[in-house]
Amino acid sequence: MCREYEATFESLSNFECPEWFRNVKFGIWSHWGPQSVPMCGDWYARNMYVQGSDQYNYHIRHYGHPSEFGYLDICKLWKAERFDPEELMGLFYKAGARYFVAQAMHHDNFFNYPSKINPYNSVNVGPGKDICGMWKAAADRYQMPFGLTEHLGASFSWWHTNKGADTYGPYKGVPYDGNSAEHERFYHKNQEHIIPNGELAPWLTGNKEFHQYWLDMFKEITDLYHPDLIYSDSGLPFEEEGYETGLEAVAYLYNDSSRIHGKNSAVYNQKNRKREIYQIGILDIEKSQLNEIQDRPWQTDTCIGNWFYDAKQKYKHPDQIIEMLVDIISKNGTMLLNVLQRPDGTIDKEARFILEELAKWFEICSEAVYDTHPYKLSGEGDTRVLIDGFKEEKTTWNSSDYRFTEKTGTLYAFMMHAPENRVAVIKSLTQEEQVISISLLGHGLVEYAQNYGVITVKLPVELPTEYTNCLKITIK
Repeated sequence: MCREYEATFESLSNFECPEWFRNVKFGIWSHWGPQSVPMCGDWYARNMYVQGSDQYNYHIRHYGHPSEFGYLDICKLWKAERFDPEELMGLFYKAGARYFVAQAMHHDNFFNYPSKINPYNSVNVGPGKDICGMWKAAADRYQMPFGLTEHLGASFSWWHTNKGADTYGPYKGVPYDGNSAEHERFYHKNQEHIIPNGELAPWLTGNKEFHQYWLDMFKEITDLYHPDLIYSDSGLPFEEEGYETGLEAVAYLYNDSSRIHGKNSAVYNQKNRKREIYQIGILDIEKSQLNEIQDRPWQTDTCIGNWFYDAKQKYKHPDQIIEMLVDIISKNGTMLLNVLQRPDGTIDKEARFILEELAKWFEICSEAVYDTHPYKLSGEGDTRVLIDGFKEEKTTWNSSDYRFTEKTGTLYAFMMHAPENRVAVIKSLTQEEQVISISLLGHGLVEYAQNYGVITVKLPVELPTEYTNCLKITIK
């Protein structure tokens, strides 16, 4: 009989990372909803109510003043008319993803599924579709673990801006539509977060009614979809009450999974690095990572561009995405990559190109990614990834730089910058680690020499991939 988790740190600290999460290494995320409609970037629902911001200016010139055309009107424009989750999931799987995560809702309080607690959802408004259900059906066909992200926890304070009014201009003093009593359930009854100088009150909230609403949402998505993963875009909710609500939610998720599978195989992601909090699930780090191998698996969530579709946004190139992935998995991490969708549900040609390039690379190097674990060192060489908040600058590697993964008897050495003279030198093995063969993935066996642990490898002139190449080192 499976163990029942209790809503306490002591009980939930018995969480053990399921094997599927240890092994998948790379997932794709659909961070998608009505905020994609203007194709004007992240946080549109908040910033369209901030007079003078770029998104406010775009909104009034494209749609009208937010007292007359508000965010709910944006939601009504979202149709997802060309959304084809099966076609996209096929692309994602071919591009190397082995788990998939959909967005249940963002901070905008618009739910992407047929909620009974929130009528402002994708079945009642806009698309007329169960977006999350369609994603799950597609993921199930590829036997990919399915996750959901919830961003509701910060919504109550984050969205205080809809209660404002212009301070100058032709609409000075005219209340934004968030003040509408008719749609108070959507825009939140959050006047407590308005303070005199107009600044944002603390992100967290002690509002008990909202706490219950958040918990009801968490249980609802668990009951509807039985997800393998739920990600909170926050720390564990809610600090003001000693995390009681969050602990109840996590226990509910794990117990649901245990009843289905005989033991828990679900993962809860959150962003608080306090040990007592991250040990109840898997730590997530947004647009950054960790600098050394961790005993516990962890996750980086990142994106090819901005979080929501932005017609002006520059995308990461495939080489940077691959290099980030390799560096992350060498430290026992996993990458969750957001691939941007336009409001109609399609991806653009540049995003499709990125997926196609990832597919070519995984076809060559996948065995060094899936089902691996860290070596005694994450790597060797002169270069380290910059870890500084949300900065994701492309790393300038040199020929001394390698990143390692391992399976029993096999060491994989990713060459972060293949040597121009085509002689690879690896210094991290000991004399006791006797090499019996080396091959270059996508090519075959290569000549090598081992002296006092140092390995020199003769590479072919033409390498199998234009991106990060990998040596397979078989050890006796």
